[in-house]
Amino acid sequence: MSSALRLVIYDATQLSRGPRALGLSWKYGTRLYRGLGRTDGAYGAQGFADAFAWLASHEPARPIAELQFWGHGKWGRVFIDREPLDRGVLRAGHPHHSAFNAFRERLAPGALLWFRTCETFGAIPGRDFAAALGDATGARVAGHTFVIGFYQSGLHCLRPGQTPTWAAGEGLARGSVERPEAALPSSPNAPNTVTCLSGRIPVGF
Repeated sequence: MSSALRLVIYDATQLSRGPRALGLSWKYGTRLYRGLGRTDGAYGAQGFADAFAWLASHEPARPIAELQFWGHGKWGRVFIDREPLDRGVLRAGHPHHSAFNAFRERLAPGALLWFRTCETFGAIPGRDFAAALGDATGARVAGHTFVIGFYQSGLHCLRPGQTPTWAAGEGLARGSVERPEAALPSSPNAPNTVTCLSGRIPVGF
């Protein structure tokens, strides 16, 4: 079998809207990761249809061992521009359901899906998203509960069939765990913190 791929998808629309520096950090960050041998391919997507099309066509004979998504997030959701993707993609009838299933079929055993996005795994919607996605894909899923930047706090992993053990209120600044309104910024002293330069998830996270 061909060796499995490590890939990065980032939100390319950030390059044409503010803050543009964030989009540049994602674009050139993928080049740094490639130079460090952490990724086998990266793509700046204009939308989720574009992202799934690239995932289907990029070296299709090779399975995918890891996918990192760099973009914006909210509790239980990730975004490309203003387009959200949430657990609804797991249901038949969703516009990206078929493309998501094709991507799922390419995942290698023990694959990792890492959402390097703000607060996607925070509050109850984030915990529900993590569990549903892990069970549906058979992959290990990872995401954050805080607003992320250079520091990326509240990083948690979940394997298929596991129940989230991190507190639903972790990283929450305002609102309730059922209806979150704002998240705390990441910091070196916050729980489970890595930096944007970290290429691996520490054991125990």
